[in-house]
Amino acid sequence: MQHRAEATTGLEVFNSAASDDARRALLACCRSPRWAHRVAEHRPYPDLGSLLAAADEAAYDLTPADLSEALAGESLMALPDGVYSAARTALDAAHAAYESRFGHVFVICLDDVAPGEAADRVLAAIRSRLANDPEEERPLAAEELRRLARGRLTRLLRAPCGRRALHHAP
Repeated sequence: MQHRAEATTGLEVFNSAASDDARRALLACCRSPRWAHRVAEHRPYPDLGSLLAAADEAAYDLTPADLSEALAGESLMALPDGVYSAARTALDAAHAAYESRFGHVFVICLDDVAPGEAADRVLAAIRSRLANDPEEERPLAAEELRRLARGRLTRLLRAPCGRRALHHAP
């Protein structure tokens, strides 16, 4: 039950934050200004589920230009400590091939993956998705970006430092 109280408290802070502060916090979840504006402008949200549904809807409505802007703001995920140098080399090469083919970093949500399995999952996913043409890859990247935004938004509202950042934004 403690998580529910933390999420509610974080949601209350998010709902009452100044518009600019809410948008700035949302941009840390998804680098699309249009997405952040849309989610921030529909506050207050009665519960986390409603906020996540609104975030999903805003993500589904991103134009190709909005998606490109959001993807341009993403960076390569950090690899967990202990990943062997051969795996790092393989991942670096796969990331480079992906960026060359699609023009943006590879995005994947690993919220449901154990840290020790992350490198293998990323490498397998990149290799699989490299076979896509750009028209097939765009919706897959958009879906992964949406999943990343959901996870980041949930963590922002549950983390005490995230609530403080919203409440005391510069």
